Amino acid sequence: MNRRNILLASAAAAAVFSSSLAMAQDTGAPIRLIVPYAPGGPLDITARALAERVRDSLGTVIIDNKGGAGGNIGADAIAKAAPDGLTIGIAATATHAVNPWLYAKMPYDAGKDFAGITQMVRVPNVLVMNADKAAQLKINTVADLIAYAKANPAKLNYGSGGNGSAGHLAGEMFKQRAGIFALHIPYRGGNPAQLALLSGEVDFNIDNLATAAPNIRAGKLKALAVTSLQASPALPGVPPLSKTFKGFSIDTWWGLVAPAGTPKPVIAKLNKAFVAALNAPETRTRFGTLLAEPVPTTPEQFDAFMASERAKYQSLVKASGAKVD
Repeated sequence: MNRRNILLASAAAAAVFSSSLAMAQDTGAPIRLIVPYAPGGPLDITARALAERVRDSLGTVIIDNKGGAGGNIGADAIAKAAPDGLTIGIAATATHAVNPWLYAKMPYDAGKDFAGITQMVRVPNVLVMNADKAAQLKINTVADLIAYAKANPAKLNYGSGGNGSAGHLAGEMFKQRAGIFALHIPYRGGNPAQLALLSGEVDFNIDNLATAAPNIRAGKLKALAVTSLQASPALPGVPPLSKTFKGFSIDTWWGLVAPAGTPKPVIAKLNKAFVAALNAPETRTRFGTLLAEPVPTTPEQFDAFMASERAKYQSLVKASGAKVD
């Protein structure tokens, strides 16, 4: 086959793939959106909200929850699906940045087996203390916490939802940048870790803002800083840790991906529909109840972002010593 014929064949194949979404709408065949976690959580809620908003442009989108193994089971199902645009899914901090370094064996390659569609949201994490404990130790700022830790070595501890969890890795990053020591106490999930903080069992946590916000507003937890590059509108007056440590950024995020090899015209059509949904005022209002900020991007921007997050977490996981066999 000469070069001209090869090019013609490639163009024809791309045309067939790029028409798959249109065919799905014409025939009523749904698009499957795999969420690698159980129903009811923030990822599931936001995915379902977007599925409703793209119905007019993409047709029916069915949510398929495939939880287990820290998100790896669902992510693997996305990776191994046909690259025709009819199966897409959620990529999250854990599945595409942390797990590749946390798990000894991975069923998929986070860097090679996926094609980004768009980032969906960003949710800041927040450094919080038990309000009574903070008042007792006279800690009102991040600087106060660091000064106390340095003046009282080995007296502080912090909790998280488990070894290798977002809270654990954020805590290790904070300790590195601050030059302090605090004993890590892992719990079986984020809720037990927060209960431990509320009861005074641990001194501080770095928790998801959506989870911590109700207790911050109730005065039970004291917010010292958010972990995003900028301050969060949801916590006016609470500075970002980047103000103390330049470039400090460790947010929770998730977005949409397709299997690697999905043709660019198909990716472009998906991106257009989901970006429009993310930019809709109704979406921002609905996501705002979860303290999740919509972050629509190009496919290339999301791919680059995920690559940078993998590089960041590689060193963090190594420093933490966390491992899942």
